[in-house]
Amino acid sequence: MLTLRGRWRSVVCVVLLASLTGCTSVPRVKKMACVSTTAAAPEHKTEAPRPLVLPPTIQQINFQQAEQAGATPTGTAEPEELSIPQSLPATVGTSPSGPTASGDTSVWQTYSAADLVQMALVSNPAIAQAEARIRSLRGKWLQVGLPPNPSVGYVGTEIGNENAAGQQGAYLSQDFIRGHKLAWNRAVVAAEITQAQQQLAVVQTRVRTDVRRAFYQALLAERRLELAGELVQLTENAAQASQQLLDADEIPLAGLLQAEVQLQNALVLKRTSENRCRQAWRELTAVIGAGELPRQPLVGDLAQLPGPLDWQQQLERLQTQSPEVAAALSEVTRARRAVCRARVEAVPNIRSSLSVQYDDATQDVVTGVQVGLPLPLWNRNQGGIRQAQAEVTAAVRAADRVELDLARRLATAFRAYADARVTVETYDAEILPRAQRTLELVQQGYQQGEVGYLDSLVAQRTFSQTNLAYLEALSQLWQSHTRIDGLLLEDGLGPPAGSEP
Repeated sequence: MLTLRGRWRSVVCVVLLASLTGCTSVPRVKKMACVSTTAAAPEHKTEAPRPLVLPPTIQQINFQQAEQAGATPTGTAEPEELSIPQSLPATVGTSPSGPTASGDTSVWQTYSAADLVQMALVSNPAIAQAEARIRSLRGKWLQVGLPPNPSVGYVGTEIGNENAAGQQGAYLSQDFIRGHKLAWNRAVVAAEITQAQQQLAVVQTRVRTDVRRAFYQALLAERRLELAGELVQLTENAAQASQQLLDADEIPLAGLLQAEVQLQNALVLKRTSENRCRQAWRELTAVIGAGELPRQPLVGDLAQLPGPLDWQQQLERLQTQSPEVAAALSEVTRARRAVCRARVEAVPNIRSSLSVQYDDATQDVVTGVQVGLPLPLWNRNQGGIRQAQAEVTAAVRAADRVELDLARRLATAFRAYADARVTVETYDAEILPRAQRTLELVQQGYQQGEVGYLDSLVAQRTFSQTNLAYLEALSQLWQSHTRIDGLLLEDGLGPPAGSEP
């Protein structure tokens, strides 16, 4: 113990408390600032969009032992935010004025696929949920790197000794974190932020695919409705011609009844096609997430078939550009950093304490200093290190599984695409022209009485079934092509990965 007398007692107390505060708090913050090169980033940045940089492929991962206990972590800087659209474009659709600032879309004349995708990227709740997850992790990144706060309190000893007040004063304690634990904490969370950003890219790609698929479904539903209207007109003409032939006693009553049955079937097809149009539009607005949109014409050319796809090119594109692979590789990075964090857990932290007391008996100012640290004799975090190492192996195998699963899913999607493309090209080049020409010749002959009603009904049924089959094949082609082009990511409104539905 150090004993001071005279008028320097109060001065020493103030100096000791001030020096203790300056030595335990401020230098520690500066030291952490050297480890982490960036502070907490704002939630929204105004920087220009940057391309998504994926981690290396699984074959390029090299598990070196550079990041061992005591090594300085190299991932403590908070990852940059992905560029996320925050508002609608100034003009959307073909309307010169574009949407109003109040959200009134009545001025829009048409919707294109790009317009609807842009709306979905702003309005879809799944994207907002993924963005909130990133902001949450950024708060976590800031918190886990902060040093512990100092503690202050009252201390009294030898109270009542010789009927005196004893020694009474205040203490100030501070824990010093060693082994770069705080920096490693931020390195682990930084990898989690990168993984969350890749998961945001997954959600955005899912939403784009869903919107495009729903867009083409709505286009095909409109085309199906147009075809149903044409069939109604054809069957009405056939029924009128049958009535005229019946009045002229050229066909029996059964011929007229068959024509009327075909007319009723065409009317049912038209009504169901109207219901399908409504369903397609409702699904499209649900995927966009912008509430009820007024039904407007869609801009798209179904006759312009998508370009051919190559299996090997699409497989390589999946393996190098898929955010699913990038998210899996980010988990590998996180697991490796967690191993380094587990290794430094056993490095003991320093606990220091400084007390200043006034001795009532001797009227002295007594100063006490304590410094201690635990001895890592039995608990050196052996179990935690083994657990972290096992998680690295699991993360690597999970990344391998993702790549293999992508190849399997691509095989199924590519077969559906190839089948649909062959069917559409055959219908477009061979079957549809022949069906159209056959129907025209049969109708002409039927009106002139040269072709029987059975032949006319067969020709109409064949034409109807052929066109419906063509639309179905065209739907399959656009659905499979859109799915492959969207990196096999769909169902953007489904539950996030790893959560319960």
